Amino acid sequence: MESVENMTGISDNREIRRHRVADAEVTLVRDGEPLAGHEVELRQVRHRFLFGCTGFEFLDYASGTSEDPERDERLLEQWEGLFNFATLPFYWGRFEPERGKPDTDRLVKGAEWLAGRGHTVKGHPLAWHTVTADWLLDLDNAAIAAAQTDRIRRETTRFAGVIDTWDVINEVVIMPIFDKYDNGITRLCRDIGRIPMVRMVFDAARESNPDAVLLLNDFDMSAAFECLIEGVLEAGIKIDALGLQSHMHQGYWGEEKTLSILDRFSRYGLPIHFTETTLLSGHVMPPEIEDLNDYQIDSWPSTPEGEARQADEIERHYRTLVSHPAVEAITYWGMSDGGWLGAPGGFVRADGTAKPSYDRLHHLVNDEWGQRPTTVATDAEGRLRVSGFLGDYRITWRGEEIDFALDEVGEQRLTLEI
Repeated sequence: MESVENMTGISDNREIRRHRVADAEVTLVRDGEPLAGHEVELRQVRHRFLFGCTGFEFLDYASGTSEDPERDERLLEQWEGLFNFATLPFYWGRFEPERGKPDTDRLVKGAEWLAGRGHTVKGHPLAWHTVTADWLLDLDNAAIAAAQTDRIRRETTRFAGVIDTWDVINEVVIMPIFDKYDNGITRLCRDIGRIPMVRMVFDAARESNPDAVLLLNDFDMSAAFECLIEGVLEAGIKIDALGLQSHMHQGYWGEEKTLSILDRFSRYGLPIHFTETTLLSGHVMPPEIEDLNDYQIDSWPSTPEGEARQADEIERHYRTLVSHPAVEAITYWGMSDGGWLGAPGGFVRADGTAKPSYDRLHHLVNDEWGQRPTTVATDAEGRLRVSGFLGDYRITWRGEEIDFALDEVGEQRLTLEI
C-alpha cells in the first residue's frame, strides 16, 4: 500500500502533527471490487483550519465598481494562494452613516461572491465604540440600546447562510472608559456595564442566527480581559469563540509570550481565533506609544531588512499558533501595505509585488501543511494511505472524482466508491 505521507511535506513539529493531522487508510472500490493497482491523483481541496485575511479590498471588485479590476484580479489570485477565510467590514459609522440607509446591498454582493468562491466569511464588528454611528449621540441610552440590538438582528438575519461568523462586540474592556471622543456605545456601556452590554448584543445575535459562531473580540491581553470573560461565562452568556488581536506594530511577541497568552485564554475551553494579526516589514513603532492610533507619520516604507525579518516572524508566528490545539483561525489584517495606520504590514508591496513573507506563508499553507496534486498507486486491495492536515480532499481517476474529508486527528479508515 503506497503512502503519501512523505509527499505532503508535513512539518515534523510534534505538536502540529498531534493536533492537526489525520492518518487515513483509504480503500477505493469500483463496482463493488477493489480498485487494485491503479494510479490516482490525490489533492487537498480545502483546509479545515481557517487561514484568513481581510476581504475589504474586494468589495468594489465584487460589485463591479472597481477602478482597477486588473490590479484587483492579481491581488485576488495572491489572496487565494494563502487564504480560505475572509473578514468583511461592518463598522456601523461607515455601514450606516445616515440612519435607515445601510450599505447592505454592497456587502451582500461581496459576501455572496466570496462565499461562492468557497471561502468562509466573517462580519466585523456588530458592536464597537469606535467608528460607530454618529447619529447615536442624538438618542438617549434606552434608544441607543434599541438601535444597537435592532442593527444586530437586521445584519445577522439578512446575512444568515452567507455570513455565519461574527465578531459580535469589539474591545469591551476599554469600552466604558474610552475617552478619545464621545460616542453612543461608550455612553451605553458606561451606563449598563460591560457584562450586561455583552449579554444584550450576544442575545440579539443568537436569537436571529442560532447557528452562527459568535466571538468576543479584544486587543487587551491583560488580566482585565480574563476577568471579563470569567464574568460573562459566570453570567451564563454563551460565547462560541474568543477573538484575540495581535497587531504587532511594536515588534513580534515571540513564541514564549504567544504560547503564554494561548495557555491563559484556552483555559476557558473555548476555541481561539487570532482575529487581527499584523507583523511589519519596516521599522517598528516606538515602545512608548500606548495607543497605536496615536502614531501618525507621513511615510512608513517597507525595507529589504524589514521584509526579511517579517518573513521569519510570519513563519514563527503561524507555526506557533497552528501548534496550539485551541486555535481554529488566524486572520491577517491586510493583504497589502498601507492599510491600518499606513503601516507596511502586508504580504504585498504597494506596487503589487509579493514580499518574502508571502512566499514563506504560501509554502507553509500549500506545501508543508497542504497536499498538492500527487499521483499515487493503490495496492492489491485497492488501498492507499493518506497522512494530511484536516480538511477536504479529492481523488481523481480517469477523469472521475470522489471527495472525502479528513475530519479527525489520528487513524481513520475510509471506503470510497469511485
